Amino acid sequence: MTPQKTAMFSAFIGFDAFIFDRLHKYYQLDIEGWSGGEYVPVTPFLDYVMVWNTGVSYGLLSGFPQAVVLTIVGIAFGALLWWWIVSKTFLVRIGLALCLGGALSNIVDRWLYGAVADFFHLYLVEQSLFVFNLADAFIFVGAILLIIDAFLPNMTNSRKNI
Repeated sequence: MTPQKTAMFSAFIGFDAFIFDRLHKYYQLDIEGWSGGEYVPVTPFLDYVMVWNTGVSYGLLSGFPQAVVLTIVGIAFGALLWWWIVSKTFLVRIGLALCLGGALSNIVDRWLYGAVADFFHLYLVEQSLFVFNLADAFIFVGAILLIIDAFLPNMTNSRKNI
């Protein structure tokens, strides 16, 4: 696949990640009317909930003013976007596109609500692990793809323009 086709395909993947998360949040917040505190048990290790996260990943920076959080998130987003633009490899572009699509959706939450809407509460026995949303899951998968590309280049062949 040429670098131009790789860019277009990965942009499509990132756009899909963004839209999928936005539609999920629209449904829960605007159609179902969830506003925080809702709780639906799903499995022994997962609940479907609604919480507002004023920080970033796993609540990091939650005590900081939103302007500081938005600035840090904006700088990180810009760095990822630059990396996506200069990258020529398939796996890196897909991974970055997933990260960018998820991050952009969470940025929209911060802009609209002042916090990010999280819905999936993962825990082990009585120990809460974290609460996340679909955008976070896309970011996680994108990061895994970047790790695979970095540590297993012979396995993925992504160092070549496929």
